[in-house]
Amino acid sequence: MILDRITNIHLFSDMNPMIVQALSFLKDTDFQQLKPGRYEIAGEDLFLMVSDYKTREMEDCRLEAHRKYIDIHFMAEGSELIGYSSFNDQEQATEYDAENDFILYCGEKNYLKLTAGMFAIFYPSDLHMPGIMINKPAEVRKVVVKVRLPQIDYSLV
Repeated sequence: MILDRITNIHLFSDMNPMIVQALSFLKDTDFQQLKPGRYEIAGEDLFLMVSDYKTREMEDCRLEAHRKYIDIHFMAEGSELIGYSSFNDQEQATEYDAENDFILYCGEKNYLKLTAGMFAIFYPSDLHMPGIMINKPAEVRKVVVKVRLPQIDYSLV
């Protein structure tokens, strides 16, 4: 997992080129001008979803992971907590949904605060629980970029 401000993307220039492209897109885009929805940058290999939603109680959120994509969560407006943990034999709560690249887990986690202008990168070994309220429910605008991974077996997650 990586957590930083979008203004620091120069520190990540030697990463996977798709991640660099995604971070550059996040830095250069005015997300107030986009409607909520899905936007393709490079087809199914690199796309994003703009979402407006209200943060929720911790009990209403679940740890999730993906096998085919890296997630980059970017907070365009507002703040939320995100639970996170490295995969370490946590209890699987659902079967893997291959069509939606999604699996839920239960287990211990730490928390990070994602505020406007910050991003977090979650790899397949990083369980994450987004959308948690800080003190009370609040409206946020968040962008999640999906970066397709090379064809590697991530079945441990």
